[in-house]
Order: sequence, then C-alpha cells, then structure tokens
Amino acid sequence: MCGSDAAIETVALRKVFDGTKVAVEGLTLRVGRGEVFGFLGPNGAGKTTSVNMLLGLVKPTSGRATLLGTSVESYQARMRVGFLPEHFRFHEWMRADEFLDLHGRLYGMSRTDRVRRAQALIERVDLKQAAQDRLGEFSKGMLQRIGLAMALLPHPDLVFLDEPTSGLDPFGRLLVRDVIRTARDEGTTVFINSHLLSEVEVTCDRVAFIRHGQVIRAGSLKDLAAGSVRIQVRLERVPQGFADSLAVWGDQVKEVDEQTLELTVADETRVADLNVWLVAQGLRVLALAPQRPTLEQLFIQVMQDDGPETNV
Repeated sequence: MCGSDAAIETVALRKVFDGTKVAVEGLTLRVGRGEVFGFLGPNGAGKTTSVNMLLGLVKPTSGRATLLGTSVESYQARMRVGFLPEHFRFHEWMRADEFLDLHGRLYGMSRTDRVRRAQALIERVDLKQAAQDRLGEFSKGMLQRIGLAMALLPHPDLVFLDEPTSGLDPFGRLLVRDVIRTARDEGTTVFINSHLLSEVEVTCDRVAFIRHGQVIRAGSLKDLAAGSVRIQVRLERVPQGFADSLAVWGDQVKEVDEQTLELTVADETRVADLNVWLVAQGLRVLALAPQRPTLEQLFIQVMQDDGPETNV
C-alpha cells in the first residue's frame, strides 16, 4: 500500500519500448509531500521516460506508481498536478495574460480565481510590465518564466519542472529559486529534473541519482556527503616534510603551498582533535576548513561507481 503522505511513490516501475529497448529498468522512488526533490542522472538514464510515466503520458510496461496517493492514471490526481516541460511551444499570438487565462479555463478554475491567480503569478515571475505583450515577442528567459507561472497556476499539490532555469541569466535563476521556495512554503511538492547541478544543490531538499532507470542513491546533500571529509589546513608555515606526519590523521595528504595542506579524514569529528595536535607540535594554525563535496562532485563519484545498484 502506498503511503498517503507521499506525493510520488513508485515500485519497480519499468518501461520497454518495441519489446526490446529498456528505457526504465525498475524505478522505486518515494517523494514526500511539501519537499523540493531533484531527479538526477546522465543522458539516457531514463529520467524523461520516468517523468512521462508519472504524468500519464507513457504507459508503464510493469510496476506501479501513485501521485498524491492515487493511481497516475487517475484524472483527479492529474488535475492537482502542474507541469513545465523542457521543450515547450506556447501560443505566440496570445498575450501573456490571455495565455494564463486559457490554461486556467483548461484547469476548470473560475474566472475570479483565474484573474486573481494570474495577476499574482505574473508579478511573482517579474512579468507585470509584459502582461499584455504577445508571447511571440518574449525572450527565451521570459517564456521560461511565464511557463513557470502556467505550471503553478492552479495551486497544484505537485508540480514537475523540467530544466526550469534553462536559458535564464543569473538574476532569472535567483528569481526562479524564490518562486520554487514560495511554492514549497505554500504546500506544493516540487519535482525538478535538471542538468544544472549547482541550481539543484541550492534549491532541493533531497535528490535521487538514477542510472539505467534505477535509483542508485537518494537523500539530502548532507546525507549523501556523509562519511569522509576533505580538510584544508592553513598554517603560518608548513615545515619541510611535515605532510608525511599527517598520514596518521588521514589519507590523500597533499601540500598545496607553503602555508596550506589538504587531507581526507574519516569524519568531521576529528577536526577538533587535529587542531589540538597541530598546536601541540608548536605550529600556528590559521584555519581548519572542512570541504564538503559539491553535488557535481557527488554526481560524478556516484556515476563512476560500478558497484551494485540499490534503490532508496
């Protein structure tokens, strides 16, 4: 039985095209309500097919999936879901406000709700001055933002965003981050499929890495980075040959320059003890800085790992 507190839940979801081409091997995934979730994997990992199955656009070969506690095939569930595809083509002859009004009507929203919500979202995505401009006059970044407003129009319980910051400049990416966080604070679960790992890192509460259509690791960035920690040690001066002495504290010891050393320790709790030991050696410690791996570094590490795959 799929839990009612899950926005998305899949069990051994599989898709085979033409009887031979396996696009998704067996996706088992759980996304809690009210979180921003990143769905990550290399090209060909099965991300797009997985999303299409969750949206009811592609029928699974086997396995099962639920959205908001009901089957993905449920019309009622899909009415509570928003979606911004990566490759969208909007009605170029329509004004921005007309475009949102059309989609509000398709969602069955009343005229009062359509107008109120569209006005609020147009302001939120910073397009108030362009509300009566035709979409054919919009830049790619402006189209991305009006598309985001469209996806959030019906106050969805769950929204799928495929590359939501594609084509945006740094200011546009900051705005989209704020829009996503506001949606989460309003109770919307946000499912993000993106190659921009730096954006995912600062936006998502949890992420999942998939390969060959299977989840191989999932969790918060802190949980995924748990374990060994890279430490940068800055001293007033690194004594000649001192790097060898640090081998008892960790491995991969590296002398960066005449003031800086790096090493990997088993866990962050050893940092304080290392500091005490360095001082006891008569050294002046200028800084001890733990360096957690970035999401990009974790992604490369996970994808290069040839170990057994496990669903989380």
